Amino acid sequence: MIQQDARQQDPELRLPAGDAILEAVDVEKSFGGVHAVQGASIRLIRGWITSLIGPNGAGKTTLFNALTGCIPPDAGEIVFWARDNQPHRIERLRPDQIASLGIARTFQNIRLFSNLTALENVKIGLHPRMKSGLWGAILRPPSARREEREAESAALRFLEFCGLAGRAEELAGSLPYGLQRRLEIARALATGPSLLLLDEPAAGMNPTESQELMELLRKILERGITVFLIEHDMRVVMSISDWIYVLDEGMLIASGKPAEIQNHPKVIEAYLGETVAVAHAGGGARE
Repeated sequence: MIQQDARQQDPELRLPAGDAILEAVDVEKSFGGVHAVQGASIRLIRGWITSLIGPNGAGKTTLFNALTGCIPPDAGEIVFWARDNQPHRIERLRPDQIASLGIARTFQNIRLFSNLTALENVKIGLHPRMKSGLWGAILRPPSARREEREAESAALRFLEFCGLAGRAEELAGSLPYGLQRRLEIARALATGPSLLLLDEPAAGMNPTESQELMELLRKILERGITVFLIEHDMRVVMSISDWIYVLDEGMLIASGKPAEIQNHPKVIEAYLGETVAVAHAGGGARE
């Protein structure tokens, strides 16, 4: 089982103190001779927004994929404290098993069902929690019809929560890009997660949409859902994050609060560069 003094690759790296919802130690993943993730150790604190940043190709999405069962890690331990508050080793579980424990995610490339309505997309997120099953869907007994009505009402509430009220009957593929991102979040929330992983949720958004996204993330936190995100928009990262990990060439090179990361020499050299001034200019970094 994971120890509190989990090894880190750099003595400057540290894990945040607090009530962990997920902890990973020494996660490794290679593809052929390419070491995509090299001994990454992270701790996600319950009720926080934690961000993972780094250059393109640093291994961020690979780490997300390992945490959610999309790919098995080559080495390392991943423990998730589920709704029952019991630790579960998840590094060898399937994505559906991990989702059933309470972890949901969105993807870097939008994966909506474009030819289905927004409402139908969110209902798909609800289906694993429904009890009717195949025969219920075919025979349509009163209990199945009642459950379907309840699912539709729940899906509408998720759409409204994510700022998509009035869009329920529109095809997902016809929605503006920023609203498609919100729809993905609504569908992920419909699975009932206690931990939500978002892969570049602000990608392609204008400043107004990015601000609205930050407001949505705060609302998600208020519902008791912990958030872990990959993001390149430094205004979003520095404004919303409680803790930040920085990945470069598969290795964690820094971790800390936003103000620490903004001024970390290794981070500036590897990733932020001149954009750190932009992040400062954006203001609002969480201490």
